[in-house]
Amino acid sequence: MIERFRFSLLPVGTATLAALLLAGCASLPANGPTANEIVKRSSRPDAPIQFDIVPLTAADLNVLNSEVTTSLRPMVLPRPSEVGVIGPGDILQISLFEVGVSLFGRDTTNSSGLFDPSAHSEKLPSIIVNQAGYIRVPFAGDILAAGQTPDSLSRYIEWQFKGKSQAPQVVVSIASNVSNVVYVSGTVRRPGRLDLTLGHERLLDAVAISGGSTGTPEDSVVRIVRATQTMEMRLSDISIGGPENFVLSPGDRIEVLNRPRSYLAMGATGKVSQISFEANDLSLAEAIARASGPSDAMADPTAIFLFRDQTGAPAGAGGEAAKPVIYRINMMEPSTYLLAQRLRMRDKDVLYFANARANQPSKLIGLLNQLFSPFVTARAVTR
Repeated sequence: MIERFRFSLLPVGTATLAALLLAGCASLPANGPTANEIVKRSSRPDAPIQFDIVPLTAADLNVLNSEVTTSLRPMVLPRPSEVGVIGPGDILQISLFEVGVSLFGRDTTNSSGLFDPSAHSEKLPSIIVNQAGYIRVPFAGDILAAGQTPDSLSRYIEWQFKGKSQAPQVVVSIASNVSNVVYVSGTVRRPGRLDLTLGHERLLDAVAISGGSTGTPEDSVVRIVRATQTMEMRLSDISIGGPENFVLSPGDRIEVLNRPRSYLAMGATGKVSQISFEANDLSLAEAIARASGPSDAMADPTAIFLFRDQTGAPAGAGGEAAKPVIYRINMMEPSTYLLAQRLRMRDKDVLYFANARANQPSKLIGLLNQLFSPFVTARAVTR
C-alpha cells in the first residue's frame, strides 16, 4: 500500500502541490487569527462591535495606568455617626446613689438603730431600650434614651429624681451594646459583631480584630456598606495612615471577599491559560514572561495585542459611545520593552499572541509528515 501511494504521489508537480498546500492551509486548525485578520476585522463596518487597533506608545501609559487605579471605584460614604450614643435594643444598667432617706425604701439606720447619714446605692434591674427609643424608670416615668449618651441620660434621670430623693446621683452604663457595633463577614478568620468604643476604631482595626483575611491582601477586596452607600477597595490599597482607613460608624457592614486578580493569555503561546497576578502590581513585561512569551514556532512577535474592557470611557465629540481600543505591541522594537516595564496590567486583561502567517504551511507539512514518511514528503516537495 505504501509503495503504491508513493508511486502515485511522485508524479505530482510542484504547482499542483503548491495549490494543495494553499488549500490545506485555509482549512488547517489554528488557535487564533493572524495579525492581518485582526486588522481587517477592525475596519469592517458590519462588525457587531466596532474597535480600533493602535500601536502602544508612551502617550498611552498614563491613560492605561489610571484605569488600573480606578478599577475599583470608591464612593463617598456618609459622615460617621457619633459613637457611644444609646439606641434601640441596648441594655442599660442604672445605679442610684442617695443620702438620707432612700427613695426605694432602703433601711437608713445602722446596727445600733441610729440614723446613718452615709450614702447608699441601689442598682436597678437591667432596662432594655424599646423600639421607639424609650425606657421606663421607676419614679421618673418614660424617658427618651435613644440619641443620648450615658452621661446625658444620667443627668436627666437625676433631674427627674430631684424632690423625690435627697441629693440623688445617677450612673448609667451600657451593659449590652447593640447599636454601637459594626458587622464583619466574609473571608475573615473570626466573623461577627464588633463593639465600637470611644477609641474610634478604624477599618483596618476591624479587619485585624476579626483575625485578618484568609487570603493575601492583594487578592482580598473589602466592601463597606454604610446607610445606602457602598464602596470597595483592595485590602492591599488601604494604608494605616491613609484616608481610606477611615473611622467606623455604628451600623457599618464590612465584608471581605476573596477576589484574585488574573489575566488571560491566548493565541500562539503554547496553551490558553488564566494567570494570577500574585502581586500588588504586575507590569506588561512580567505578564508576557509569565505566559512564556510568544512561541518561536507559531507566533508573530510584532503582533501581541492587549484587549482591555474600557467600558465607561468618555464618549466622542458627537455624544456617540467611545469605541473599544486594542493596543498592539511590537516586540521586535527595542523601545517596546521599556514601555512594557512601565505599563501596569489590570484585572481581566487579555493578552493575545497572533499567529505568524508562515506558520500555516509548516503546519501542513507537519501534518503530511505524520501521515507519510518524511522522505516521501521531502521528495514530493522537491519535485
